[in-house]
Amino acid sequence: MTDIDQRLILGPFVRYVSTDRATFWVETSHSCTVTVTTSSGASVDERTWGLHGHHYALVAVEDLPQNSLVDYTVAIDGEQVWPTPDRRAAVHTMCDDEPVTVAFGSCRRGDTYSDEALTRIGADALVGLADRVASEEPDTWPDLLVFLGDQVYADDPSPEIVERLHARREAGERAAGARSEEVEDEICDFEEYTWLYQESWGDDRVRHLMATVPTCMILDDHDLRDDWNSSADWRAEVTQASWWEDRVIGAFSSYWVYQHLGNLSPRELEDDAMYAAVRSAASDCERETLLAEFALKADAEPSSARWSYHRDIGNTRLVMIDSRCSRDLSPERRAMVDDVEWAWVREHTLNSGKEHVLLGSSLPFLMLPGLHAVEQWNEAVAQGAWGKRFGRIGEKLRIALDLEHWAAFGKSFGDMVDLVDEVVVGPDAPKSVVWLSGDVHCSYVAKAETRVSTSTSLYQLTMSPFRNPLNLPIRAVNRLAIRRPVARMLARLARGAKAEPVHAEWSTEAGPWFDNGVMSLTTDSQALRLEVNHAAVVDGRQTLSTTARYDLTPSGVRQR
Repeated sequence: MTDIDQRLILGPFVRYVSTDRATFWVETSHSCTVTVTTSSGASVDERTWGLHGHHYALVAVEDLPQNSLVDYTVAIDGEQVWPTPDRRAAVHTMCDDEPVTVAFGSCRRGDTYSDEALTRIGADALVGLADRVASEEPDTWPDLLVFLGDQVYADDPSPEIVERLHARREAGERAAGARSEEVEDEICDFEEYTWLYQESWGDDRVRHLMATVPTCMILDDHDLRDDWNSSADWRAEVTQASWWEDRVIGAFSSYWVYQHLGNLSPRELEDDAMYAAVRSAASDCERETLLAEFALKADAEPSSARWSYHRDIGNTRLVMIDSRCSRDLSPERRAMVDDVEWAWVREHTLNSGKEHVLLGSSLPFLMLPGLHAVEQWNEAVAQGAWGKRFGRIGEKLRIALDLEHWAAFGKSFGDMVDLVDEVVVGPDAPKSVVWLSGDVHCSYVAKAETRVSTSTSLYQLTMSPFRNPLNLPIRAVNRLAIRRPVARMLARLARGAKAEPVHAEWSTEAGPWFDNGVMSLTTDSQALRLEVNHAAVVDGRQTLSTTARYDLTPSGVRQR
């Protein structure tokens, strides 16, 4: 372990990076001025702002040299606190129209690296990636690291966090909602959420990785609670719980601070009304009230806040879709993404002007074929296709089996297919459209076709988990789900419930894999290049090994 200055609680994390701009996020131990100074001559001061006794700053640096490795330092009140003596601090700026490499995955528990934890949940893919980045030349680093959901587990924290929760409850410092036995072992307010982030991102190796490689993130259900927004019935029940309001305030407020702000470009930050209000507030109490009101409204009225965003990196546009908070759950409508959010997604997908379009969604658009059919069938039955009695059974199965991916929102699935059909026609069609997803705790590569004849490559890439492996019985179910006889049988079941037609075909070309890992996609002009890596403990060290390398072409997957 290196000696990191105790005034620097978390960070610096490099978040947004373009050809000439970068943002650096930090959490500090006290109110202070944070200064980021670069080897290119830039130096920017930013005063921290406080929430619930914690202190944060997001420092935006401009006028950086394009396509360059830029060293930087971080100072607190004029005293340098980063980098540590044994490390170099540097960030690589982008180059327009060049290939980029995007590393991605999801579902990462922040548990310790004790022998017990390594046995229970395995090696951490981010630690393995951190060691690679620390030992390899900068031109091999990923240009972007994408966290596709479940960065923290509010409803299932580590044994160490649970112990802290019990101590806090016994000391009488609990949030009001924590008085419910139902959430006695769960995160209930902003303070407890900060424990999750500090545990998850506080390891020295992970901190150095995030201080080097730009990151972007999106929320998923465990940021708040398992099955979040799976159906109208789920919401009707959970929103009546005594602890719900505290959880919503803690979840959205902490997500906004720790994850969402860093997703935005410096220009978007300048235009963000909530960011301006928080920075200009007269007191921490005023900030806390602002974010609490914002959080409750974002939960009750999804169109009041937009968590989706986009990034242009080299020859590629990433459109990150919030497929969890922005749902429309009214039974007569049921949409994965409400009208306001979907209009934004369409605009930024159709007008990318890039060679490659990546559609990020925490939940896979294309599931393993058999599982897609099960979710189609379940939605139809739960919505009443076989009558009220089977509808109640279907709703119970929806919750028990987590049947709430894009396949279970038939209208939204069809809208996505229609959007892709628009994108891939004409002289300006991109060379590829790729869905990047996580959530399902298994990894696979699927090649797709829609109704339109096109030379654009269509692929679903799913990588999960970073560190939270699936249990053995569910692995067996996933293996069955890719077998064609099983998929055909389940598709007939979905048709029997009069499920919406799919208007797309896809097949699993590689996988499924179930070990902790990370994928890296390079958007080359000739073919997409994919590397699949999995994590293991070797001679006491958490390492990554390469499982497979593929070229993803319009005609199919070729192993390299």
